[in-house]
Amino acid sequence: MLILAVAGVYYGSAKVGLLQELVRGQVTPLWPPTGIALACLLIFGLRCWPGIVIGALLVNVPLGPAGWVFAIAAGNTLAPLASYALLRRAGFRIELDRLRDALALVFLGALLGMLVSSTLGSSVLVISGALPADEFWPAWSVWWTGDAMGVLVVAPLLFVLRTARPGRVPAWRWAEAAVLLAGAAAVELVALTGTLDVLFLVFPFLIWAALRLQLPGAAPCVLIVSLLAIVAAGNSSGPFSGHDLLSQMVTLQALNGSAALTALLLAAIVTERDRTRERIEAVCVQLAEVVVRLSPGEDKRT
Repeated sequence: MLILAVAGVYYGSAKVGLLQELVRGQVTPLWPPTGIALACLLIFGLRCWPGIVIGALLVNVPLGPAGWVFAIAAGNTLAPLASYALLRRAGFRIELDRLRDALALVFLGALLGMLVSSTLGSSVLVISGALPADEFWPAWSVWWTGDAMGVLVVAPLLFVLRTARPGRVPAWRWAEAAVLLAGAAAVELVALTGTLDVLFLVFPFLIWAALRLQLPGAAPCVLIVSLLAIVAAGNSSGPFSGHDLLSQMVTLQALNGSAALTALLLAAIVTERDRTRERIEAVCVQLAEVVVRLSPGEDKRT
């Protein structure tokens, strides 16, 4: 059941990602299945990897001959497995409550691990003749951007949903989160559709979300910022207008990577600080109890 569930979610999220395809009907600047696959591996372990294979095959079968469909599906499977191995090697924790966890997810899980699928997939398209050789790097940039964004945008959100307890959140926290999300979306819409170059104004909202709400606030905020930027890049609007595909993907990767890095790092730092303070307070309470227990004995001896 777990394998079938992973395959079904992988396939469904892939169909959503393909709505924004930019290269040959199958390469998109946001590929949610990579984030879902990596999150499933980190939560359930290696036993769910056949579901990733099945989902990847179902998505790619209609897109070409069987030989290179299997090769692309293999790349789509090996990339999250490589990221999983790198993160496990680094001692990654899905709570993202340490600075090292946020850094590992960004640089090992997203930017480094996803080189596998983008390189293998783009090479297969060129070797099979489906893509001209001079279009390798633009296709590769879109592929890598999409897979990396899938990890940075989707995986943290799934980690939050796994431990979410909505009933324990005060009403004013929900109101604050709604203001944050609405403000970030409004600023980015103005920057991406208007004539004012105010895209940098989205970062105060990301910082606010990370400092006040930690990962539960930062992850949705990054999702909204990334989705709006990806749509703008697909439509060549705002800061993405007048540039070729490779330049657009470099700009998109820099923007979304900076947004995710800023939000996740700050959220992890604040969470780590709060956990340290709680441990110090607990030790102080224990120490006070020990002193209280020892005091009567000292009085009797005197």
